[in-house]
Amino acid sequence: MKKIILLLTIFCIGIISAQEKLLSKQEVINNVVNNNTTLKIADKNYNISKADYKQSRAVFLPNVKVSYTGITSTSPLMAFGSLLNQEVVTQADFNPISLNNPDRFENYNTKIEIQQPLINLDGIYQRKAAKIKLEAVSLQKGRTKDYLIFEVEKAYMQLQLAYKAVTVLEQALTTAEKNQQHAKNSFDQGYLQKSDLLLVAIRVNEVKNQLTTAKSNVHNASDYLNTLMSSKDYTLIKPTDDLTVNSLFKMEDQISTERSDFKAMEIATKAYEQLYKSEKMTFMPRLNAFGHFEMNDNKIFQADANNYLIGAQLSWDVFKGATRYSKVQKSKEEVEKSKLELAQYIAKNNTEFNVAKRMYLDAQNKLALAELSVNQAKESLRIKTNRFKQGLEKATDVLISESLYAKKQLEYNQTIFELNYAQAYLTFLSN
Repeated sequence: MKKIILLLTIFCIGIISAQEKLLSKQEVINNVVNNNTTLKIADKNYNISKADYKQSRAVFLPNVKVSYTGITSTSPLMAFGSLLNQEVVTQADFNPISLNNPDRFENYNTKIEIQQPLINLDGIYQRKAAKIKLEAVSLQKGRTKDYLIFEVEKAYMQLQLAYKAVTVLEQALTTAEKNQQHAKNSFDQGYLQKSDLLLVAIRVNEVKNQLTTAKSNVHNASDYLNTLMSSKDYTLIKPTDDLTVNSLFKMEDQISTERSDFKAMEIATKAYEQLYKSEKMTFMPRLNAFGHFEMNDNKIFQADANNYLIGAQLSWDVFKGATRYSKVQKSKEEVEKSKLELAQYIAKNNTEFNVAKRMYLDAQNKLALAELSVNQAKESLRIKTNRFKQGLEKATDVLISESLYAKKQLEYNQTIFELNYAQAYLTFLSN
């Protein structure tokens, strides 16, 4: 019977292990960089901006149109014009009777049209704006990647902290259950009151509830990491990296002005400036060349007659109501707005950087005290537990010491998390 129980236990442990995946922080980062949906969306945004830039080549490239048209009519004007295009006009065709009442005719026309922009100043500035926007989107895509890596580091640390909490509470539960057994023995021997025995039982239930919550936090943190990796199976992740202090961290004095998101916003302002110039250039004339080549015949898919036309057009929209003036004013305000947004964004990030520095220094100061508190609480629990077994301490004193020890362990792990989080946040903000 014992062998069967042992085999079943091993089997169950194997099933649980198969439902976990061990991952280091770097492995998670690699998965996020390769699979994250937000990064894929950023790639699509870049491709869209790239397509917009390519589309702006229309300011230089010609438009070419080919058409094939067949008509039949008895219209005098169309009839004579078609005869001219087919190059088959004879003296008899000038007879007034034939001109006024022509027979039904057919004409098949093949036409190749070309329009070539020569000088379109507004389009040139629009193309410059599209190119600048493409560069800004590329920089913003890089910042999105930096943010997701920071988010992975934070989520991975949260998972580490959740597992640490489970370990601490499992140890606390083991200690509480041992104390409960000892208290029951003391109660059976008449050395302990029932009220004290109930207090010990309450403590055991309290730790069990805390442990249940801690295990739920493990699953929540694991699910978030799976979401960042765009994983479909949501298998429970177990970190292979331990929650320890990063001693190699070096804090920067200030935020780098070369940060990709700052540069992206600066470039976006330049794009707005180009669009502003483009709107002002709509007041200037445009010069375009055009031409077409035609082939005509009275039989389908034949072309015995042909002609061409080449020309240039200088056009100038002198006044189009108040729309152009309003667009120019709107474009100017967008330039000023983007400058204000950049200044506001930099100021906000500087504030966050200062807050993160204070968070880091506070966590540094708390860490040594937290470690000392853990050692003191552990020793206090050891002494009170031994005295309780000898009947020299009350059950309530042991419960207080046990609860305090677990609390100080959790606080110590939380302080490590806060210190590492502050380091990661400062690195993200400063680079």
